[in-house]
Amino acid sequence: MSQLSTADLASSQRAVDEALARLEAEMPDLQHRHRDLFAYANAWAERHDAVLAMTPADLRAGVEARLRRIGVRWGLVDGVRTTTQFPALKLPPR
Repeated sequence: MSQLSTADLASSQRAVDEALARLEAEMPDLQHRHRDLFAYANAWAERHDAVLAMTPADLRAGVEARLRRIGVRWGLVDGVRTTTQFPALKLPPR
């Protein structure tokens, strides 16, 4: 059973979502300001840990996955970035 009430969990979810949105929005500037890869990775790690610290245990797995996807997208975490297009409609047979 969760220690948080439904209202507390919803409030926590909103706060975490806002923190993740801020992190996403500041990533281009973060990359630009930290030209050294070590400094860039360190700045990322600080923000990553701050988001996890505010995340309730019930939401942690999902937030960790979202942080990982952000890290992959910005080249800070090992993983595959998808750079191909996926057509919305199947192509007609030839």
